[in-house]
Amino acid sequence: MSWILLFVTICFQNTSHAQSLSRYQGARRCMGVTWTVTVFTETLTEAETAITAALNEVTRLEKILSDYEPNSELCQLSASAPTQCPKQISNDLWEVLVQAVAWRDRSRGAFDPTVGVLTDLWRKARQTGRMPLPEELSGVKKSAGPETLRLDDAHRVSLLEPNMRLDLGGIGMGFAIDQALRVVKKNGISIAMIDASGDIGVIGKPPHSNGWRIAIDALGRNLDKNNPALENGFAITLEDASVTTSGDAFQAIEIGGTRYSHIVDPRTGLGVIGSTGVTVIAADATTADAVATTLSVLGPDVGCQFVDQIERCAARFIWKEDGQVRVRTTSKWPSQTTGSLQNNIK
Repeated sequence: MSWILLFVTICFQNTSHAQSLSRYQGARRCMGVTWTVTVFTETLTEAETAITAALNEVTRLEKILSDYEPNSELCQLSASAPTQCPKQISNDLWEVLVQAVAWRDRSRGAFDPTVGVLTDLWRKARQTGRMPLPEELSGVKKSAGPETLRLDDAHRVSLLEPNMRLDLGGIGMGFAIDQALRVVKKNGISIAMIDASGDIGVIGKPPHSNGWRIAIDALGRNLDKNNPALENGFAITLEDASVTTSGDAFQAIEIGGTRYSHIVDPRTGLGVIGSTGVTVIAADATTADAVATTLSVLGPDVGCQFVDQIERCAARFIWKEDGQVRVRTTSKWPSQTTGSLQNNIK
């Protein structure tokens, strides 16, 4: 019997025994990706309760944070722009927006939750293979930027320009991972991993181990397919931490010989230029998600300085420059030993 059944059914599989703990997994399709919850506990009943609750939490948050589902709270809020008066929003949406605005301010605009109209424009560019016209860019940029979004202390939000589209794609999945891990803990589980197709958060460490062993994809393979040295990824060991990877190694468009990422620089309205992959380790998944998106915009030079100012956070850049694939890590990135990376972000 497979350990993964999509959408409604959750299947559990006991895959190891250590002392009185066994390993169980459950999975569901949500937010456009497969979410896998792994727990160590004593009984199937305990595992089923915790995993079901965690996946139900992700499903609940999708109905709030999705920028694809027209009936989500986020999409309904965007559709109301410009708001005639401040709108009351749920505690979850409020918390994500507050954190998104905080990262916007901290990054000086390299991260911005109002970037949705620009993301849509570049999504169409990838579909048509045509560079957005200057007048198109200038037109949609009026509906994005820090001056278009206002939050107040009463958990209300104002969207001040027409055609606004909030986009929490750079932080929402991390937030959902953190919330799902909280649900797992509330159900008495102290050792768990949530994997949203590569965005990962963990608590505790499996029995008889130094932590959760996480394999990271070989981003360099996407930058230079003819270089055998870039074929292999690497591994890190996590305990009470999160890791995520971002960059145009996965989605990009080339127009006129220039490669534009699917990630948009909110400050310019343009897709980020160049081929870059970023892996971020942080104390929580919300931070890892937001920082990875920010670093894809800032690049390695400014990005390394940015990360070094964040407590319990480290990053690894890989990019192509002058025909060569280059790698740079921040000061807190774990040292490499025997082909693996031991994470000291605890």
